[in-house]
Amino acid sequence: MRRTAVLGSAGTLIAGSLLAGGVLAPSASADGKDSGGGAEARGVRIAAALAAATGIDWKDCPADWSLPKPIQCGYVTVPVDYAKPHGRTIKIAVDRIANTGTAGERQGALLYNPGGPGGSGMRFPLRVANKSPLWTKTSKAYDFVGFDPRGVGRSAAISCADPQEFVKAPKLDPVPDSEADKRVQRKLAREYADGCKDRSGAMLPHMTTPNTARDLDVIRAALGEKKLNFLGVSYGTYLGGVYATLFPGHVRRMIVDSVVNPSREKIWYQANLDQDVAFETRWNDWKAWVARNDAAYHLGDTPQKVQEQWDTLRADAKKSPIGGVVGPAELLGFFQSAPYYDSAWTEVAGVWSKYLAGDEQALVDAAGPDLSDTAGNAALENGNAVYTAVECADAKWPTSWRKWDRDNTRLHRDYPFLTWSNAWLNLPCATWGAPQGTPLEVGAGKSLPKVLIVQSTRDAATPYEGAVELHQRLEGSRLITERGAGSHGVTGLVNPCVNDRVDAYLLKGTVDRRDVTCEPHATPKPAEAAAARKAAADLPAVH
Repeated sequence: MRRTAVLGSAGTLIAGSLLAGGVLAPSASADGKDSGGGAEARGVRIAAALAAATGIDWKDCPADWSLPKPIQCGYVTVPVDYAKPHGRTIKIAVDRIANTGTAGERQGALLYNPGGPGGSGMRFPLRVANKSPLWTKTSKAYDFVGFDPRGVGRSAAISCADPQEFVKAPKLDPVPDSEADKRVQRKLAREYADGCKDRSGAMLPHMTTPNTARDLDVIRAALGEKKLNFLGVSYGTYLGGVYATLFPGHVRRMIVDSVVNPSREKIWYQANLDQDVAFETRWNDWKAWVARNDAAYHLGDTPQKVQEQWDTLRADAKKSPIGGVVGPAELLGFFQSAPYYDSAWTEVAGVWSKYLAGDEQALVDAAGPDLSDTAGNAALENGNAVYTAVECADAKWPTSWRKWDRDNTRLHRDYPFLTWSNAWLNLPCATWGAPQGTPLEVGAGKSLPKVLIVQSTRDAATPYEGAVELHQRLEGSRLITERGAGSHGVTGLVNPCVNDRVDAYLLKGTVDRRDVTCEPHATPKPAEAAAARKAAADLPAVH
């Protein structure tokens, strides 16, 4: 799943199988939820058949997309509403880099979603262009294909607020001191929801995970692929699970990494409450690591001392925002990357250490906004808009403020790091001005090929129980557990126990006879800050 800094205070933050162009566009499998005579099922078959006949007009990518040759870009046309496939359409931006092996080695296209909702997958081909060692073997067999999901980036981007206003700082402290503070945050959340309706209202009813899964199937057809090969991380695992439910007969290979719990009871309100608990656990892990490395960072030689330093930093920034722009909300926006990703551990600790040594600018640069980066700010606002729109549209949310207040007040007592920030981020869904659906009952039987599930036990953003739940719902799936680790996005880390199995699955379709438990990847060391910053470029999207 994906997060940004505090939203509340950011609110002002053709039926049957068809042969087209020599490519078979398969119909949905008989046990798929998008099979049969439903309007959306017919719509996606029509759209996929048209896409298979049309293909993609691949060209060099525009210069401002920062995707160099030999990466190519193009668009795939999809209906806004699959129940009306001949109605209004949008274009989905896609990019690719060809497999590096021979024509005989090629196994097809591998599509990627990094999470969010709201994350762009367009950087995925760069893993091949930049010769990432983890993907050398796989790239011989597959074209790497990325895309901007509907509403994201260059795929009919939606918006909920003026981007420059969205990033202005400092914002309100997400932890309320009074009922008055809560009333202000509730007002900001209502205004943000209203802004989404005013600026993007026509798209909001259609910004759902099932529609994105249908888009994915149309992209598959446009690529000329009979079956889908897919890697989904974070929210991309929920997208993968929904696709597997709707189109089990269209799946060839699927890896889901760092898994959103797909239970209807979890999507999305409860999933966010569960996230608050898991973040506290991983925050504690990071504090213990910082304490063990006190000789490098001088932030305290026990976790408690590190926490006291955090409390002091937070209080000081609330009283007098650092550099005039970094208050508690901005601090949290920066520091929460440490519980998310081990690759952020050294950077966050290093910036904090510099601040305590008198270098205020390092923290301002890391945590404060850059109003001169208008393109970056637009991307941040768009990402948050898509996150909100999809989660609000996928499921019905509680509308009673008493419930929100009771649940988050209770959680905050024991899990204070993220709870209120997460509440304000999601509160616009309580006053959402567009239809809210019922989550799909995710699951697939024997018609689904074996899916590979990868998960660490101490993941903050997508707790381990989500992987277990999806494993139970996808018959024949295999679960690789990285025990004792918590970095979000395991397939992007160096751990041969995981990496070798990912390669074997993608290249040969093989999985272990039983689920596998791996030891954790190596813990970061203080001297690895520069390498960590480079690795961060390929992290799954977060909100």
